[in-house]
Amino acid sequence: MPDINITIGSRNFDVACQEGEEHFLITAAKMLDNEASVLVSQMSNLTESRMLLMAGLMLADKTAGMEDKVKLADKKVADLEAQLYAAQNAAPQKVEVPVIPDAVTDTLAEIAARAEAVAAEIEERAG
Repeated sequence: MPDINITIGSRNFDVACQEGEEHFLITAAKMLDNEASVLVSQMSNLTESRMLLMAGLMLADKTAGMEDKVKLADKKVADLEAQLYAAQNAAPQKVEVPVIPDAVTDTLAEIAARAEAVAAEIEERAG
């Protein structure tokens, strides 16, 4: 079991961890040190135990906030997945396309023919 020397709030600690877990311990120690450094810079005569307690509480607060955000994100994902599932499994919608009745088409053709005849007659008289 390897012993790792970590620094938190300008204080050194020897900590044991499982083989292969050193990287995780060092990362966690850096997070705790970041919080502790803020406390040490703001308070004089801060005892080791109080520094560690306060830094731990600050990290716990950040963690709780992130857990709340993750829960909200999970809920949004679940809602979107439900909407997607509903959209994929919905019955196809019937789309009605308007059809022009034959009588209307015939009437328009007749009007067009009359308009062409009138135009031709006007051209003859003008010419």
